[in-house]
Amino acid sequence: MLARLAAYVGALALLAILGAHVWDQLPEIADAEPAAETGWSEAPRSHPAFAVSKFDSLDKTVSYEVLRHPEGGRKDILRWGTPGERPVAELEIYRRGAEPSQSGLAMAEIAERMSFAGRSEPEAAGVVDSKFGMVTLLRLAGTAGSGRGCLGFIKRLNDPDLQISGWSCQGETLPARRAAISCILSRLMLLTAGNDPKLAELFARAELRRSSCAAAPSSDWVTGPENPGLRGTL
Repeated sequence: MLARLAAYVGALALLAILGAHVWDQLPEIADAEPAAETGWSEAPRSHPAFAVSKFDSLDKTVSYEVLRHPEGGRKDILRWGTPGERPVAELEIYRRGAEPSQSGLAMAEIAERMSFAGRSEPEAAGVVDSKFGMVTLLRLAGTAGSGRGCLGFIKRLNDPDLQISGWSCQGETLPARRAAISCILSRLMLLTAGNDPKLAELFARAELRRSSCAAAPSSDWVTGPENPGLRGTL
C-alpha cells in the first residue's frame, strides 16, 4: 500500500510539473499572436506611386493596394481581373526599408500567390528582357508540359533597393505569356518618387530602353525556358 501511495504521489507531482511547464509557455503563445500586426498592414491613405499605361484586356479592371511596414518598407500591388473572380495578373513593386530581407523566400512567395495559396514549388522558366534589364521567369513545378499556365517574374535592383515581381496568366502560348510580362514591365510608369531621387533616375533611364509591345520578344538558348540542347556527348 505504501508503494502504491508513493507511486500515486509521484504521478501527481509529474502532472504538476507538466502543468507548470505548459503554463509557462502560454505567455509566449499569447505574445506570438500580435506579431503579425507588427508586420505589413494596408495603408488606404497612401497615394499610388506607379501605374501601367495600358493593359491588353480592356474588359479587365485594375485594383491598387499599398502595404507598409513599420520599419519603412512599402509594397505597391496592382491586380487585373474581373470583379468577383480570380485576377489574371499581378504586379508588385517593393521598396525595402529597414525590415529584415527575405529575398531568399521571394520566389516561393510568388509561386504561392500565383497558385492562389496552393503552395506549389517554383521552378526556373528562363528570362525575358525588359526596360529594367533581364527579368527572371518562373513557373509552378509540373506545369512545363501544360498548354496553358501562369508565369511568374522577379527583378531585383540594388540602387535603389527595389524589387519588381508578380505573375501573369495572359496568353494562350508560352511566347504570348512571355510577351505579356514584357509588356506589363514596359508600360510600368512612375507617378511620384516622393523623396527618392534614385527611384526617379531609375525610371528615367529605363524609359530610354522602353520597347514596343507590338511584337512578342523572341527567345534563344539564353532566354528560353528550357535548358539548351547539346549536340554530341560529353
